[in-house]
Amino acid sequence: MKELVKYLAEALVEHPEEVRVSQVEGEKSIILELRVASSDMGKVIGKQGRVAKALRTVVKAAAPRGEKMVHLEIVG
Repeated sequence: MKELVKYLAEALVEHPEEVRVSQVEGEKSIILELRVASSDMGKVIGKQGRVAKALRTVVKAAAPRGEKMVHLEIVG
């Protein structure tokens, strides 16, 4: 899952070498934290959050069906 988020984010930004994805696991959820360069933050979020919403939709669709929910957070 981390690889998918990293691949998608690298395709969107101007500085793909600065894309970082970390995974935090809880009891009932998995949180993927996406970090990009500050100059690329607008490209990852998009107008009115449309790109961020699309990324979250892809992550939820690709997540394996099970007990844990997968969430994507864009950390600034």
